[in-house]
Amino acid sequence: MNLQQLTTFCTVLSEGSMTAAADKLYLTQPAVSQQIRNLEDELGVELLERGVRRVKATLQGQLLYDYAKRILNLTQQAEVAIQTMSQEVAGQVTLGTKNSFGLFLLSPIVGLFLKYNPRLRIELIYGTGEMILEKMKNSEVDMAILPDIRSEYELELPHFEGKFLLKEEMLLVGSGRDTSMPKIIHAKGLEAKPIVHYTEPSPRFEKMLRQQIEENGVRYEPVFAADNVGTLKRVVESGLGWGFLPSFSIKKQLRSGRLASVEVEDLKYSSNVNLYARKTDEIQRMSEVFYRALYQQSISGTGG
Repeated sequence: MNLQQLTTFCTVLSEGSMTAAADKLYLTQPAVSQQIRNLEDELGVELLERGVRRVKATLQGQLLYDYAKRILNLTQQAEVAIQTMSQEVAGQVTLGTKNSFGLFLLSPIVGLFLKYNPRLRIELIYGTGEMILEKMKNSEVDMAILPDIRSEYELELPHFEGKFLLKEEMLLVGSGRDTSMPKIIHAKGLEAKPIVHYTEPSPRFEKMLRQQIEENGVRYEPVFAADNVGTLKRVVESGLGWGFLPSFSIKKQLRSGRLASVEVEDLKYSSNVNLYARKTDEIQRMSEVFYRALYQQSISGTGG
């Protein structure tokens, strides 16, 4: 059992399938399957229940997953500590992002950087994508985590360099305890349950959603709306309605069965989320360390 196998195993469960994990890890699907099979052979147990659409952990698999997350988290902490100390990460850095990205990517690792780098000062700014972009234009932030600014905002910022972190999807989800949840619907079917609305989706998804609402004559009247993903998750889990939420923020709830996803045939969206860093030597050097920690966080899926 090695770290690569544990990373692959955790990614399969967090992404829900061998194919999605392969895309995330830049591996082939057979390579992912072989790693999981080798792990099962080594431990002498079945770790996964392989369904048609998603894989689930067996009891032994869930136990391994819990331990593996802790192991990978400790590994991440060690890497951050060693890398930041060796590169003498110091000075003031301003990070800008949307609330959802900050909560699930930045919050878990900020403490690590401050703990091992007493000369580092971090300012974290939350805002809409448009607000963060304006600050990037004015060089008011050093790094930013946003959906691809070219495809989502039709914008080029030559003084920033972007690097891929994760793939964002918007999934329609409802309470996992709701036995009436369908597996698949068309856009018109959104009227079947009360709508819980996320007010800060990516521009391209918002445009796609509005187009489907208009073309299908959907009555889209949210019973609850917010820009805070954590609050929306709790509302949906309670069974008050269903809504579209970013996939990276609900992996834990989908895996545990607290949320269930519904495929909307005529509304499929995905976008690359990137770490953008100003093109100065100091910020580029610092961004490399942040990137490795953020990428590991996105793979391990340890956020709430």
